[in-house]
Amino acid sequence: MLLTIKSTVQLTSGYPMPLLGFGVYQNDDAKPSVLEALGAGYRHVDSAQFYKNEGAVGEAVKAGGIPREELFITTKCDSTTHGYDSTLTGVDGSLARFGFEYIDLFLVHDPLSGTERRLATYRALLDAQAAGKIRSVGVSNYGVRHLNEIKNAGLPMPVLHPFCQHRPIVEYCRAHSIVVQAYCPLIRGRMDHPVIQQVANKHNRDLAQILIRWSLQKGFVPLPKSVTPTRIRSNANVYDFELSPEDMGQLDFLDLGQEGAVLSNPVNAP
Repeated sequence: MLLTIKSTVQLTSGYPMPLLGFGVYQNDDAKPSVLEALGAGYRHVDSAQFYKNEGAVGEAVKAGGIPREELFITTKCDSTTHGYDSTLTGVDGSLARFGFEYIDLFLVHDPLSGTERRLATYRALLDAQAAGKIRSVGVSNYGVRHLNEIKNAGLPMPVLHPFCQHRPIVEYCRAHSIVVQAYCPLIRGRMDHPVIQQVANKHNRDLAQILIRWSLQKGFVPLPKSVTPTRIRSNANVYDFELSPEDMGQLDFLDLGQEGAVLSNPVNAP
């Protein structure tokens, strides 16, 4: 599988998304790390209204000197702001904080607001997309039944769905041409499993590099996060080796489903 840091996946909205993203969760002062990431070759940054760092990301984009059209910036609205009018207001607020004319991808951050508000929020994002404020619309932390709500309402399916290695959700997404993102691809540092160490030793690579490469070869879009310059660059240095089918199988076998989630995962929310 020939992959480079410039590799992208085509979304059903027609826009390409870089396969490797840079996460900024719990990074209030994100400007220095985003600048470091841009210098290391990342062109995809994953933010959210809840992270309270959209402004810092926007400052880094301006300071980085890379043309805006060469970058892919994501943000999200969480359940505390769901609703049609509040979502439209939130989109304008995100644009103002970033200092952008458009946002590449806007996600419904979680499904915790209930069916009515979930669908109202999704409709608002589609209308903001039609107005040119958003290029692509997706969802986050959704389970299969939440995705079916969108389908049954006759609305366009989301272009993207972040996950926690839930295989039924992944299968559903692939069947509906929904790209799958991998948040917390480094398991929040809990990488000391003997199998991961064995594969890392085989390839003479860091544990984090093995996990990122696994995500990429699975066809996922990993969003590794770090504020350490050497780690930011190391996490992008995953394109000069390839995991074998045996390596991939060993790592696949580690799946614990919902029990393996490193964060609260509301895929079964009512």
